[in-house]
Amino acid sequence: MEKRSTVDYLEVAGLDLGDKYSHLCILNVEDGTVEEESRIPTTPKALKRRFSTCPKMKIAIEVGTHSPWVSRLLEECGHEVIVANPRKVALISRNKNKSDKIDALLLARMVRADPELLSPISHRGETAQIALGVLRSRGALMDARTALVNHVRGATKAVGSRITKCSTACFATKAIDQIPEALKPALQPVLGIIGSLTAQIREYDKRIEIMGKESFPDAARLRQVQGVGPLTSLAYVLVLEDPSRFDKSRSVGAYLGLVPAKSASSESDPQLRITKEGDPFLRKQLVNSSHHILGVFGKDSDLRTHGLKIAERGGKNAKKRAVVAVARKLSVLLHVLWRTGADYEPLLNQQRLAKRKDAPSDAG
Repeated sequence: MEKRSTVDYLEVAGLDLGDKYSHLCILNVEDGTVEEESRIPTTPKALKRRFSTCPKMKIAIEVGTHSPWVSRLLEECGHEVIVANPRKVALISRNKNKSDKIDALLLARMVRADPELLSPISHRGETAQIALGVLRSRGALMDARTALVNHVRGATKAVGSRITKCSTACFATKAIDQIPEALKPALQPVLGIIGSLTAQIREYDKRIEIMGKESFPDAARLRQVQGVGPLTSLAYVLVLEDPSRFDKSRSVGAYLGLVPAKSASSESDPQLRITKEGDPFLRKQLVNSSHHILGVFGKDSDLRTHGLKIAERGGKNAKKRAVVAVARKLSVLLHVLWRTGADYEPLLNQQRLAKRKDAPSDAG
């Protein structure tokens, strides 16, 4: 839940963050007149010098690469910071007369009028952000390895040969003997890099396992669900950070962009794809877990039954809809387990249904 301001400020500000310089616009709250327009280096030292001694303000910034540390720094200086979601503020994102100076002015005007117009978000804490860096670094290595494996397979097919199927983890050792001699000078160095990436990914996996047990023990409870491993459970805890942020567990699915978008108008209410809002890394991990739950090695559970029923309906993209539906239910289930501390019962719904059928009828 967003924090509501109980402080009356004399000034509000918009700060458009740039990689080297940020543009500042300060407005008088009473009449909206511009009191200052300036440019500040985007460094901790420069921003602290500018904002540590000035009167307390409500400052609007856009979410971006620098916004996490800048928002923390400004709050440490005593200011209230509103982090705007530019994807939901068309006045800024689709402005035909866009510039850093104009963006700063628009941010200041909107935060003066009503901060809710900026669709404010809350940045996670520094500890969680640093830990997420480990997970995302592993993800970057995985993407790089996949791209190189596809390159090797494609180059081999182009000369009429083919590398047999094998796991990505052992690709470097299995492929070396299947590459045509003429291609080895070109592809052997790539295989060496693939092998090195595999070794580094394994080191990340060990580190993530330890983090989930020692630094973030709440993640261990989420691994009760079959298909949820160390990576997904830790990502879930780090991205959501605090289960009390959500009054209802059902809200988590929408927060992670796993619910269909809405574009209802009059009698028209078309079926749209999911919004894909929220953290894409965690959404990807939940979808991967959903694939496992619905796969050949998935064990019987309420989640699996729910997904298979959707897949059996047939129609266009039925399997994809089933995977997304299970991922959405999984996001809700993990929040319930985390918030309540309950033990996971994979067949809870089926057991409840069986009890209802066995219960004696009141009639007669």
